[in-house]
Amino acid sequence: MNRRQFLGAAALATGVAALPGIAEAREGIDAGLSGSDAGDLAYLDGAFERHRGGYRGRAPGVVLTQMRQDLDLLRNVLSRPHPAGTRTDLARTAAGITGLVAIIQHDRGDQRDSHGWFATAEKAARESGDRHMLAWVLARHAMVPLNYGAPNAAANLAISARREAGRTPTAAAALAAAVTARALASIGDHRGALRAVADARTIAEHLNTAQAADTWFGYPLQKHHVHLSQAFTLMGRTREANAEQQAALALTRSPSIMTRALLTMDAATCLSLDGDPAAAADMAVGVWKQLPAAYHDGLIRSRAEALHRTLAGSAHTRLGEALTG
Repeated sequence: MNRRQFLGAAALATGVAALPGIAEAREGIDAGLSGSDAGDLAYLDGAFERHRGGYRGRAPGVVLTQMRQDLDLLRNVLSRPHPAGTRTDLARTAAGITGLVAIIQHDRGDQRDSHGWFATAEKAARESGDRHMLAWVLARHAMVPLNYGAPNAAANLAISARREAGRTPTAAAALAAAVTARALASIGDHRGALRAVADARTIAEHLNTAQAADTWFGYPLQKHHVHLSQAFTLMGRTREANAEQQAALALTRSPSIMTRALLTMDAATCLSLDGDPAAAADMAVGVWKQLPAAYHDGLIRSRAEALHRTLAGSAHTRLGEALTG
């Protein structure tokens, strides 16, 4: 019997059973080779792409739970040594994934934790050297103070984001301009807000397909109109705000629970500004009662409470009862 026949017979006789310790040996050899984390790195890159697609009808808490194992893996991989180029790519992925967690915590109303995750995302973005990623993180971070009562802090972050974004028409640059418009509108600088609106529109018109993608990292037209709805509402320019709301709704895919609720709260605020607080309260109460319980905290509540503070009399009472019920 020759050697090939002997090995074939041995394999048949043993059922090709794994030899004791052979898997451990491979793992040890693999760990000693450069690039041995390639599988984990590729997985994390794919996880980043998968998670940045948005809620897709899922509640924020559900998405956060689904990300938990990926966060554990990211923490583990970051603790290992890597070649400089690999470390740069990993830092960029880390900035993206931690930025997504920060967005979800913002939407859930956990401001402190959201700030913390954005600080981590900013650190990772700076380590990666990717200015567009850094601009995106700063612009997204600006939305935390913007939506929770600190518009001056929001304006400072948004202006920093615009500086990092540079002149290239990117999703980050468009988002930074739109958030700047909202922040300046919040502090009463309507002239500055209108300039930022014009900038956001100009940038949005020049985005390529990838930059305009409907993800948390893109700046699709629907998102553009949602931001401008809020900017014009804050400026009291209700006609323009209503036009943006209708444009956004026409582009909003079902279910998009949060987006639809926020646009309705803007529309209700416009009704109040136009002198019909009763209709404003009716609209706000209606959308609030239709919201699943998972959405009763965080961003939508913040928007509803902002409207509630502007109402008086029975309209104030009705919306207040709905929010505390």
